[in-house]
Amino acid sequence: MADRLKQVSGHLTNSYSRGLLHDEVAIITGEMHGIGKSAALLFAKEGAKVVVSDLDQKKADDVVAEIKAAGGDAIAVSGDVAADDFPQRVLEATIKKYGKLNHIVNNAGFTFDRMLHTTPDDAWDIIQKVHVRAPFRLIRAAAPYMRIKGNKENRSITNVSSTSGLHGNVGQANYAAAKSAVVGLTKTICKEWGVFNVRANTIAYGYVLTRLTQAKEAGASIEIDGKKVALGIPGGRSSVTNTAPSAGGSQAPPGIPLGRGATPDEAAAAMLFLASPLASFVSGHTLEVTGGAGI
Repeated sequence: MADRLKQVSGHLTNSYSRGLLHDEVAIITGEMHGIGKSAALLFAKEGAKVVVSDLDQKKADDVVAEIKAAGGDAIAVSGDVAADDFPQRVLEATIKKYGKLNHIVNNAGFTFDRMLHTTPDDAWDIIQKVHVRAPFRLIRAAAPYMRIKGNKENRSITNVSSTSGLHGNVGQANYAAAKSAVVGLTKTICKEWGVFNVRANTIAYGYVLTRLTQAKEAGASIEIDGKKVALGIPGGRSSVTNTAPSAGGSQAPPGIPLGRGATPDEAAAAMLFLASPLASFVSGHTLEVTGGAGI
C-alpha cells in the first residue's frame, strides 16, 4: 500500500500492469454510457479486474471490449439489477472468473419524476426497488465474499446517492426518498462491516452531464417492467453544454460555484478515490460531488 500511496505525489499510472487498484476485483452496475462507463474504464486503467453490468447487453459488451483493447481485464454481466436473480448471477460470474471480490459500486438507477400529489404507486415503488432494494440485495448476497476476518486487502462498497437525497427536489419525492435511504444503508454497512476491513461510502452527485440531465424533449427513455420511462429534465441541457475546463464555455446551470456541470469522467474519479487506498481511513462518509452547489 505504501508503494501505491507514493503515486499521490505524481501521476496515476497509465499502465494496466499496476495502479491504485492493481489486481483488485470490482463490480460496477449501470450507466455504461455515462458515469458507469467512465468508472469501468478508470478502474481498469488503475489495474482492477472489472465486472461490468448494464441493463443493455450491448453497452456492457462494448465497454468490456474497450477495456480489453487497452490491455485490461473485464467481463460483462447484463441484466436488471432489481431482478430477484441478479445478485446471484453477477456474484457467481465474478467469483468463477476472478475468485474474489474487492469492490461494489452500486451506480445503476434512473429518475421517474412526478409532482408528489400526482405520483402513482408504481412510480414510487420502482424507484425504491432499483435504488434501495437492489443495492441492499447485492450487498447482502456479497457478504460471504467480503465479511472475511483477517483479510487486509483493500475492499469497499460505494453507493450512489444524489443532492436530491440530501436536500429534496421538486418533482422527485420518490427519487429523493430513495437516495436518502441509501445514505442510511451505507452508514449501517460501515458500522457492521468495518470489523471485516470493508469500507462503505456514499457519493451524492449534483449536476452531472448524463442522460438524466439532458433535455427530456430529446426523447431518451428506459424500459422498466415493460413500461417506457422518459429520461431527462423538461427544458434541461438543451442550451447547457459541457463546460469542463477542456471545453468551450456556455450557459452554466444556476447555483453551481464552478459554473458548470460535471463530466462523467469527473464523477467517476470520485468513485475511484473512495475505492482506492487513498481513502483507506474513509468510511461512512457521504462525498458531495457538486461543484460547490448546496453548500
